[in-house]
Amino acid sequence: MLRRRLTRKCHPLISLGPLYAITDPQLLPGERLFDAVSQALAAGIKTIQLRDKSTGDAFLALQALRLVALCEEYGARCIINDRVDIAFSCGAHGVHLGQGDGSVADARRSLGDAAIIGVTCHTDLELARRARDEGASYVAFGRFFPSNTKPMADAADIDILRQASVEIALPIVAIGGIRPDNMAPLLQSGAQTLAVCHSLFGSPDVSTATASLLAAYQQSRGIISASHDSRTPSN
Repeated sequence: MLRRRLTRKCHPLISLGPLYAITDPQLLPGERLFDAVSQALAAGIKTIQLRDKSTGDAFLALQALRLVALCEEYGARCIINDRVDIAFSCGAHGVHLGQGDGSVADARRSLGDAAIIGVTCHTDLELARRARDEGASYVAFGRFFPSNTKPMADAADIDILRQASVEIALPIVAIGGIRPDNMAPLLQSGAQTLAVCHSLFGSPDVSTATASLLAAYQQSRGIISASHDSRTPSN
């Protein structure tokens, strides 16, 4: 199996794009995974996370290889959930680590300085501080709304985004039940990227869903900018 250490140029702060698309094997079985991801990429998604905790290593590695190649066709990034070894073997752009998935330092040694390494911080700012200090590329908080992917996860208070945006000098991802109609408060509170799963890949038309989500993101950003401008005194 192909093994290569990442050699892409490392930037102090990475940009994941407006939306961070996370796959789900129940929504995207078999070839549906690649068809749906192709639609999302063609419609403007810049970061895909392969998340599949149910399949075997060999099949997961094959999926990862195909998704990395697909993402690179569109100039996008492919992040692997949890599995540093799979990320390394398939030449993925990075890995997303849960709290039980090993350290950022170990992942960095395996994947190289150019790798994107994200960390789940749930509802805990201290976890984000630790991730930052260990060299993470971004931190993720949530769930903020009821989630099909993690229905039993603790709900996060939106204020953690405000605190993190002041203290944690890293890109901030919000996750959990995000739809076009609930984006604005997350963005207003400091999230830069919104992770989506069911609102994207649960749609029978992923292209249209992507366009709707991206339009809602930009509209929410516009509302925030207009609100800020209205509060800024004129000279």
